[in-house]
Amino acid sequence: MNNLGAVANVCVKVSAVIGKTELTLAQLVDIKEGSVIELDKKVGETVDIYVNDMLAARGKLVLAGKELGISLTEILVDGGDL
Repeated sequence: MNNLGAVANVCVKVSAVIGKTELTLAQLVDIKEGSVIELDKKVGETVDIYVNDMLAARGKLVLAGKELGISLTEILVDGGDL
């Protein structure tokens, strides 16, 4: 981390795939604010974490009070790979 120098403040896109589902087109067009979409993951299950669209880590879904979070369990790349 100390070797980042000039790139330490470069922004990267971080995303986590917390679940997937399949919907019919009719279900999709029926979605509105307040709709709930059930996903195939539950708290405690493994999720993939991507940095700039590259699989970089895995973690488990956790509840932190009323918030949903991810506890990292595995780092798949080192900082030089990103």
